[in-house]
Amino acid sequence: QVSATGDLANWSTGEPGAIPAVGGAMDLAVGARQTWVMMDLLTRDGQSKLVARCSYPLTGLACVKRVYTDLATFECTPDGLVLVDAVPGLSRAGLERLTGLSLLEKA
Repeated sequence: QVSATGDLANWSTGEPGAIPAVGGAMDLAVGARQTWVMMDLLTRDGQSKLVARCSYPLTGLACVKRVYTDLATFECTPDGLVLVDAVPGLSRAGLERLTGLSLLEKA
């Protein structure tokens, strides 16, 4: 998960049988000058991986600057997500419905 303000939760989903392993993810997330995330926008169940607040254990706070997904690119800001670009035919409103989040205008 990535929150609208750039928090990252990528090491444990809490699912039974899953082995949580932080590894070097926390060091990389907070030690890098910029952290970019590449992921599918939706889970297999159709839930958005972009969320208002992460429900999984956090890897880093406000460390993600940009998120590249299969459907759109987003910039994480302290005020929320800015839509940078989307695949042809997918509107801002469509992305807001998919994510359940309000997207900010690009400056």
